[in-house]
Amino acid sequence: MCERYHPGLVKALAEIPYAERERPGGPGIALFREYGGVGLLVPAEYGGHGAGPLDAVRVQRALGALSPSLAAAVTMHHFTVAMLFALAADGGRLSPAQLDLLHRVVPDQLLLASGWAEGRTQQNILAPSVTARPVPGGYRLSGAKKPCSLASSMNLLTASISVPGEDGAPELALALVPATSEGLSVHPFWGNDLLAAAESDEVRLEDVFVPEELVVRTSAEDPGRLDDLQTAGFIWFEMLVSAGYAGAAASLVELVLERDRGAAAERAALAVACEAGFALLEGAARAVADGEEGEAAVAGVLVARYALQDSLARTTDQALELLGGMDFIRSSDHVRQAASARPLAFHPPGRGAAAEPLLAYFGGGALELS
Repeated sequence: MCERYHPGLVKALAEIPYAERERPGGPGIALFREYGGVGLLVPAEYGGHGAGPLDAVRVQRALGALSPSLAAAVTMHHFTVAMLFALAADGGRLSPAQLDLLHRVVPDQLLLASGWAEGRTQQNILAPSVTARPVPGGYRLSGAKKPCSLASSMNLLTASISVPGEDGAPELALALVPATSEGLSVHPFWGNDLLAAAESDEVRLEDVFVPEELVVRTSAEDPGRLDDLQTAGFIWFEMLVSAGYAGAAASLVELVLERDRGAAAERAALAVACEAGFALLEGAARAVADGEEGEAAVAGVLVARYALQDSLARTTDQALELLGGMDFIRSSDHVRQAASARPLAFHPPGRGAAAEPLLAYFGGGALELS
């Protein structure tokens, strides 16, 4: 599936040693651009592939199998693209300047980073993390996003902000901030060897001016558009980030099968567990593709994500055990790959934060994630 959408990318990544793929400043993001990765979810009328949810999670699994860092990084681009193009889908909802940016994503291979809150386990990924001060012609933004994947390679930062509404009450808005903006800077932040190639550093905004035409706001005619945006973005984020980590585990399972490690029953049980976990995610993606939305879709992707999260821990542990002690002694690559599947637990919403909202939903109430 990855080869279908991005011919040559799998081969290019596989030819690079694993440690090189995963090092800070590794080549994965540049290769992703070179092989047209930015356009996976961009609609065809904007020059992209317009991939659906099922194809997208399969492509992400392939990337995660080759480079967990790359899969984690580009999740932020893809879910941001999905949200922005959803706003443009019915026409007239974006300004000419905003539409111009969207038309440039594929031709210019623009990478969009997310200035939202995915690094904080107990926080809503779409909670505003940047303050906005109204000034003539636009807003002055201040704040920091840490970690912010794609920090060094991004062309555009999307940041949720709070702005005064028509009645003076705070209102959610979305700012599109060019990476070259004066006052925007990148600073070292990521200290772990795992996922080090995702460029998850600090992006700092110091009184950055963003013109009004690059701020997406609600309107009296369409008061729910950013609420819809948040829900759609959340669903895409959970599907894509889960798929990338699933790939890291699947690659280890594949090695066990290729090397005939352990008894046939052990190998089969391992493969079944691996495929069962991903099948849950595929099921959620199919439901979204078939039109499921709102709370039902959110609950579906969370169920799949948490079940997969448990499955990844079991399958990676068993895969390492079957690969054996000599594999462990000869190289740290597979241990690193197994550990790279674990950070799914750190993406929001954490299991604890989602427990009561899910219980309320399962009991017939509303699903209200804070």
